Amino acid sequence: MRPFRPLLLAMACLYGACAQAEPATVHFYNWYDFIGPNVAKDFSRDTKIEVVADTFDSGEVMTSKLLTGRSGYDVVVVTDSLLPNLIKAGVLTELDRSQLPNWPRLDPTILGKVQNNDPDNRHAVPYLWGTTGIGYDQDKVEAALGKAAPVGSWDLVFKEENVSKLAGCGVAMLDAPGEIVPIALHYLGLPPNSKNPADYQQAQELLTKVRPHIRYFDSSKFITDLSNGDICVVVGWAGGVFEAQQNAAQAKNGRNIRYSIPREGAPVWVENLVLLKDAPHPQQGLAFIDYLMRPQAIADTSNFVGYPNANKDALALIEPQIRSNPGVYPPAAAMDSLFTLEPLPLKVERVRTRVWNKVRTGT
Repeated sequence: MRPFRPLLLAMACLYGACAQAEPATVHFYNWYDFIGPNVAKDFSRDTKIEVVADTFDSGEVMTSKLLTGRSGYDVVVVTDSLLPNLIKAGVLTELDRSQLPNWPRLDPTILGKVQNNDPDNRHAVPYLWGTTGIGYDQDKVEAALGKAAPVGSWDLVFKEENVSKLAGCGVAMLDAPGEIVPIALHYLGLPPNSKNPADYQQAQELLTKVRPHIRYFDSSKFITDLSNGDICVVVGWAGGVFEAQQNAAQAKNGRNIRYSIPREGAPVWVENLVLLKDAPHPQQGLAFIDYLMRPQAIADTSNFVGYPNANKDALALIEPQIRSNPGVYPPAAAMDSLFTLEPLPLKVERVRTRVWNKVRTGT
């Protein structure tokens, strides 16, 4: 007698031998538009693992989702300053480097920066990184301050005699207390990650003094405004300023957009790939992380987003206008001046938040 096929198929599925098994997948949680457009497709083509991607636009939203648990994600992109709290909460898996054969390609300098927030680089793979500095329209700044304008110093925005003269052509800052306040502290000779509440009063006084000359605080609008000539100076991310440069060049509007890492030092931040402890597909997650460390894959991403990556073997594959731009790939002296951002105790974080609210609103 011939066996009843539907019954046998159901039994096979029950014991894990179903021929129509679910296709292999990896669930990826990333900043919006923060990966090369074909990288995930190439990974799926090469490995037969489908990438299911979701995006976030706020580190706070991402962190909250991960801390809640059972997010369903395998691999997540996490800024280095957010790593300590996630590590402490037991959210992240310690990486098995034997399953990451591309690990030796990583730049020791960037690995060293991340170690401040991930000791011994146990949980995070550096992905893309960047700096926060000064973007400026050289012609407009020289028109306001002359050819000796201190574009290579935070004096440009923190000395009232300078920023007041630039107010007419427009000065903007990121709406990012976790970066602007540490920059102000560092400029004052105080620890950028100070845990002393009294230090934040000094930062508030500095920022309040220049506040009347700041047109707005925003973390995305400055790209268009700088490229169009609606502002002339921004304290912003290198990648955003690079995008403004590209936009101005494509528009052929004559804007001479530059970026500087002030000589006093500036923040460096690193976006990292992590594997969640409750990842539904950990093996596929490790395979995806390792694929993103391949020189061609990460170069495709850097060429798309305009940010440097942490893969020393990918440098030759980066487009010349990005690779040779000192604002994107800083020289060694500038790299030595960069400082990392770290999480603060809750009490101090509240102090910084109050300072920022007062500065941003001008009250």
